[in-house]
Amino acid sequence: MIAEVIVDIASGETDRIYDYYCDDNAVVGSRVRAPFGGKIVPGFIMRLKETTDYPKEKLKGVFLCDDGLPALNKECLQLAEKITARYRVPKALTLRLFLPSEMRTGKVRERLRSYAQLCIPFEDMVFGRAKKQRAAAEYLRDNGKTDCALLNAEFPAALKELEKKGYVVITKEQVLRDPYKTLDRENVLHVLSDDQKRAVQTVETDERTVQLLHGVTGSGKTEVYLTLIAKCLAQGKSSIFLVPEISLTPQMLSQLRARFGRNAAILHSGLSAGERFDEWWRLRTGEAKIAIGARSAIFAPMENLGVIIIDEEHDGSYVSETAPRYNTFDVALLRAKYNRCKLVLGSATPSADTYKRAKDGEFSLIRMDKRINKKPLPEIVIADMRREVRKGNNSAFSLALKEELEKCLSEDKQAILFLNRRGYSQTVICKECGYVAKCRSCDVSLTYHRDEDCLKCHYCGAKYGMLSACPDCGGKKLSYAGTGTQRIAADLQKLYPTARILRMDNDTTSGKEGHYKILKQFGEKKADILVGTQMIAKGHDFPSVTLVGILDADMSLHFSDYRSRERTFQLITQVSGRSGRAEEKGKVVLQTFDPENEVLRFACAYDYEGFYQSEISLRAAMAFPPFSKIVRVLVTGEDDGKTLETLKTVYFELERLYTEQSEKFLFFNKMRSPIKRIQNKFRYQVLMRLSDTSVLPQIYAVCAEARTRDVLVSVEENPANLS
Repeated sequence: MIAEVIVDIASGETDRIYDYYCDDNAVVGSRVRAPFGGKIVPGFIMRLKETTDYPKEKLKGVFLCDDGLPALNKECLQLAEKITARYRVPKALTLRLFLPSEMRTGKVRERLRSYAQLCIPFEDMVFGRAKKQRAAAEYLRDNGKTDCALLNAEFPAALKELEKKGYVVITKEQVLRDPYKTLDRENVLHVLSDDQKRAVQTVETDERTVQLLHGVTGSGKTEVYLTLIAKCLAQGKSSIFLVPEISLTPQMLSQLRARFGRNAAILHSGLSAGERFDEWWRLRTGEAKIAIGARSAIFAPMENLGVIIIDEEHDGSYVSETAPRYNTFDVALLRAKYNRCKLVLGSATPSADTYKRAKDGEFSLIRMDKRINKKPLPEIVIADMRREVRKGNNSAFSLALKEELEKCLSEDKQAILFLNRRGYSQTVICKECGYVAKCRSCDVSLTYHRDEDCLKCHYCGAKYGMLSACPDCGGKKLSYAGTGTQRIAADLQKLYPTARILRMDNDTTSGKEGHYKILKQFGEKKADILVGTQMIAKGHDFPSVTLVGILDADMSLHFSDYRSRERTFQLITQVSGRSGRAEEKGKVVLQTFDPENEVLRFACAYDYEGFYQSEISLRAAMAFPPFSKIVRVLVTGEDDGKTLETLKTVYFELERLYTEQSEKFLFFNKMRSPIKRIQNKFRYQVLMRLSDTSVLPQIYAVCAEARTRDVLVSVEENPANLS
């Protein structure tokens, strides 16, 4: 038998099929170890055939990996082919998306445990003076199959002798590593509201593949998701449930485990290698039929899918920023069509693109306009920070927010304060010469972290010792500009010494249970105030939270990105939705230096429809997405000269396209990236705005041709981050 193999080397030079001899029991999709270039490298069987055109005397053989099942099923292989063709990347790079990385490299396998049990009747055994052997055999007689480690600890050397005599047989069994063993799993019986019943019925009966569930915060979208999953399970089908933040996965997994037990498996980067492998394996074997996780869980090895759910569909984290730079929705749609199942998108603030497609009838639009408890959405009060400054208040907290915090604490309620910037202060500046502390590897300023008394780069993670003097002029007058969550928490503790304060950002959530532990503490009312970045903004349900404070609401409003208005509206709406989710009425204090801003006014009124009409009109007038497609070609490399040369090559080829097909372009130019260097790699870009996407395959082809070993050329469509 001849196997057509893709070797697991992500290079354009090796991106082709290689023929190898293989065993007759080989299966398409299996992992192999293949001799290649003087080494043994991993690979995948893409196809099998009887003959080859390659000289047989030169043909080598591959070694099958003992996985039990082919690692990649038929759907995964077809999906990989489509992603490879769509994004013009090496097949090996695409195939890697479907497997735990440690499994590919052979660094992790199933965990096996040895068990012992008697294989002849106890009465037929002869022990003589071997008291420990007798005691061990009696234990096995009374307890049945037992872990060998326990027996060896209790009866040293006895087990080995019993096995020699033929009294005991030892077998090895796989033991699954279970992440989040400590999750609470209380199953609360829910009766669907009329809105929820209608939503479930529409998803089941509407013929369109994509269903947009547009429900206000607290309207019960999660229960709709769980009901759809339950119906799929009853039909013997599997499900994929995607959430945007790792912080949401433990909470959602808890609900899934409570409802569906071990049928739910979690996939995300926060797990250990062994846990990730075992959860992946449970999904591959069909032991678990529900995959939950962030973006990468869309590649879960599921078969017979009944529903794919993307919660908070508007979130930018669903767009990959590493090759292949896929959009999760596009991959989910391919899987939904392959399985003839429904793709459900959920959000209180859908992206303008998604909402337009629903309004135009391409997607089904399901509205859930009321909170599940019939309570009103929390009142949003605007605090004008210009007036606060004029009154002499230079702190991060307005008078209105302080008053509400005091009231909240006195009534034994909880509060959430949101600031989308971590650290103690944004930058360290010398007052004498204007020096700003910057990262040596990235063209960005460093953030001061008081807990560790160090400066950190939020792009490459590098740490630097805190400055005692300015390295340029030697001046001692160093000031801290900007405020982060760390400083907010410290200032709050000074204002309210008896308050119990938790902080949730990337600095406090290391480890797979970092998010869960903080949220669990807060949920159990072991803290009064939770300070955090956008990871606290969505999905969480805390009945005792009656106050939300939004600090610096303008921060995302003035970014040089066509989606800045949309992102600001989404963040404010999502964060506000954390307040007043139970019996108590909620309140939100929104601090801003621009209180008359139209976006903030729409957000305060929870007027998504009004915001959408304003936003879509503006986008249409400016010919921004969804009325065009923004394409960025990013050229990065460690050698500035080589990177610039590659940029020129790419630019001249793309310029030729632009000249020949100018009617398909609305904008075309090359420039340095806003952040000129990250992780010691220089960055240049070509920006385009297309009115006709038929030219996209040619753009990808130009960029694939221009890549070298030293310079990476990437194509991004409507990139989530233009910096």
